[in-house]
Amino acid sequence: MISEWNSEHPHPVVDSTCQDTAPGQSLDPGPCKVELKRKVTVLRGISIIVGTIIGAGIFISPKGILKNSGSVGMSLVVWVTCGVLSLFGALCYAELGTSIKKSGGHYTYILEAFGPQMAFMRLWADMIAIRPAGLAVIALAFGRYILEPIFMPCGVPETAIKLTTAIGITAVMYINSMSVSWTARLQIFLTCSKLLAMVIIIIPGLYQLFKGETKNFQNAFEVGAVEFMGLPLAFYSGMYAYAGWFYLNFVTEEVDNPERTVPLAICISMVIVTICYTLTNVAYYTVMSAEELLASHAVAVTFAEKLMGHFSLVVPIFVSLSCFGSMNGCLFAFSRMFYVASREGHLPEVFSMIHIRRHTPIAAVIILYPITILILFLGDIYSLLNFMSFLRWLFIGMAVVGLIYLRYTRPDMPRPFKVPIFIPAVFSFTCFFMVFLSLYSDPVNTGIGFAISLTGIPAYYIFIAFHTKPKWLLRLSDFVNRSLQILLEVVPAEN
Repeated sequence: MISEWNSEHPHPVVDSTCQDTAPGQSLDPGPCKVELKRKVTVLRGISIIVGTIIGAGIFISPKGILKNSGSVGMSLVVWVTCGVLSLFGALCYAELGTSIKKSGGHYTYILEAFGPQMAFMRLWADMIAIRPAGLAVIALAFGRYILEPIFMPCGVPETAIKLTTAIGITAVMYINSMSVSWTARLQIFLTCSKLLAMVIIIIPGLYQLFKGETKNFQNAFEVGAVEFMGLPLAFYSGMYAYAGWFYLNFVTEEVDNPERTVPLAICISMVIVTICYTLTNVAYYTVMSAEELLASHAVAVTFAEKLMGHFSLVVPIFVSLSCFGSMNGCLFAFSRMFYVASREGHLPEVFSMIHIRRHTPIAAVIILYPITILILFLGDIYSLLNFMSFLRWLFIGMAVVGLIYLRYTRPDMPRPFKVPIFIPAVFSFTCFFMVFLSLYSDPVNTGIGFAISLTGIPAYYIFIAFHTKPKWLLRLSDFVNRSLQILLEVVPAEN
């Protein structure tokens, strides 16, 4: 435990009895290193990727792809193609994750390829807007759908949704702070729950298909119905639905045998998600026409009402569990980005410290809590996401271009897993095309998002690059670091 502080000890003195325990579990004292343990196996890696990709979207509103593709057949082609393109991106990240064995995902790869300033800009945009807004949106869907069965047939009050959402965010933060093992076990359970929900939709849908319910697939590729000008927007929606394949790379340092686990977990996950997404959409079309699907506000609920009667009340519960799983997986992953950024000197030192018993980066986990709650109650979340959506693809594209750049500048770098060069070339082109599409379709919001990200440049020079800082700023930084270290019971990880 923390015992004293003096000039000989730059950090609190701790004893060596520590154990990664679950909340409420008794501590079994024993000597161990204070560090992040390698507890992410293949199964846990699959649960992180699948559990974060599959959110509420596939259950609520997959109609964006249908609307912009113009036909049932073309919409299914878009789902499969986006799955293949996402697999390309995931394979690129598998190479990056096995050659650069550091956590942090996009941030780390941009740092290695293009230097600290570009990496800090990515970190800055993530910290002040992208991550808290994204977490708040997923949490709002959780709050809405977990309350829906209680308030049926009335609407759910907005205040109740936001309070429930705040409780959900707090619960996820608490679990991630207390135990890596319990976080991983919860993620496996929630991933199984959302896959079960998809099976509940897929099996009855395929049964209807085998019974001959194929009228909605007739003239599926009717040329007159295909909107070729809308196809880029359909692909944009599809790629957004598959987003999340990169989250395992945020926790590379906690992956057991990353040379084998990272590529295997990524490939298995993308095959599972692509098959599930495609079959779920096929199941929808066996019960609903294209017009009915476009008119539905929650496609899975409409499907269940048509085919299962009162069983449809269960669907909102599955949707809320799916959202909770996405929240849990996202927070587990991107807290490690803040942990690595602190270790690189881009955030205060306390965010790279580990709890002396729980072995969790508790400061990095809770860093987003205040701004997420603030955005939840005061901010225009959806506008903020519109501002920032293109930045995701810009920086992912840069990370994949970094892979190509490192092939030429560091040819001797060990690469246990290596992809053909056409895969990163095709995927980086896809990312930059989506950035261009954002600029073309919504220049105002995209411009605002770009301006917000550019504020990272002066922030970098003020807080990072200038070596001579005011004494009051240094004293304040030291006071905050020490206070948080004592309060949170964290110490630097032992190398």
